[in-house]
Amino acid sequence: MRKISIALSLLAACLFGVSFGWAQPHDEKERAELMKAMKDAKVSLAQGVTASAKEGKPISGKYEVEDGHLQLSVYTMKGDKFSEVIVDHKTGKVAKAEPITKGDDLKYAQEQSQAMAKAKRTLAAAASDAVKANAGYRAISVMPSIKDDHPVAEVTLLKGTEWKTVSERLD
Repeated sequence: MRKISIALSLLAACLFGVSFGWAQPHDEKERAELMKAMKDAKVSLAQGVTASAKEGKPISGKYEVEDGHLQLSVYTMKGDKFSEVIVDHKTGKVAKAEPITKGDDLKYAQEQSQAMAKAKRTLAAAASDAVKANAGYRAISVMPSIKDDHPVAEVTLLKGTEWKTVSERLD
């Protein structure tokens, strides 16, 4: 059963990664690194997404390991400008914000902003609801998209070594 769950999560991550860029780690080494690093995270994904709103409207968020360090990264939008906001995973305070101006990151931010333009619920609410509906799991990422003309958030969850992705409607 665990192998099926991991395989389905990997498939979901690959599919959403191609379309939306910010998928969770694809290989076992990257997953193991993130699972280990998450033990140090004191701030929930929903709290981090909420904290990032000081820099603009959150349009996606995820925990990731960058250069060997855990970070909580949230893409935000203010007007027609995008930023990557790094939220301190221990304090919940914004550590830095950098403009997104080119490349795939800009493309993904633009796609995510289109989905969030139709959303009535926040990403923080979607992540919180996904955690509430899946006891013992922790939200690792929240990525918006449009499915059947409705905005949805794909929320990747982690519990121990088990990964799964659930969909939360945003309208």
